[in-house]
Amino acid sequence: LAALERQVFDFLGYQWAPILANFLHIIIVILGLFGTIQYRPRYIVVYAIWTAIWVTWNIFIICFYLEVGGLSKDSELLTFNISRHQSWWSENGPGCVRKEASMSGIKGLDSHSYVSVIGCALEYRYIEVMHSSFQILIALVGFVYACYVVSVFTEEEDSFDFIGGFDPFPLYHVNEKPTNLLFKQTYLLSSPAGFSGMKGMSK
Repeated sequence: LAALERQVFDFLGYQWAPILANFLHIIIVILGLFGTIQYRPRYIVVYAIWTAIWVTWNIFIICFYLEVGGLSKDSELLTFNISRHQSWWSENGPGCVRKEASMSGIKGLDSHSYVSVIGCALEYRYIEVMHSSFQILIALVGFVYACYVVSVFTEEEDSFDFIGGFDPFPLYHVNEKPTNLLFKQTYLLSSPAGFSGMKGMSK
């Protein structure tokens, strides 16, 4: 649900790189859920590996909006240099007021307008940072849970055996006592003492 929510706002802001990453994340999450329901540990392992990639991606997003390491939040990196769009929250954040000033006085820009945003209670970059931080938290919880589920499935596979080889009390031990008694009866009947006893009983 958190990934779908983030995907919606990235679509509204035309952030193509996050849109692609969110799409892959949703597919892997569905794959992990399918593996959990259908007892497929391999699918869950794929999800666990993806969570590490997902955490790395969200750390990059945090660094991008905080402008760490030479990154700039005003660059077109997240839009693949296709457009100059920014995060949807840059103009629609809490308390933001969007104003358009006509630039008709400037030659060649009669059809354009200057957009200014004022009154924002929180800068859009911090909203994006909170989104990414929340995704990292969910991913870490998912990774721990995935490792736990894989360990449980592995233990169940190791303890289950069709012939009872790994069972501490195999099924064939149940008939051990009656089988010994059957062998003893056969031995007594086949021995001379057994025959004499049978003759005495017949007399």
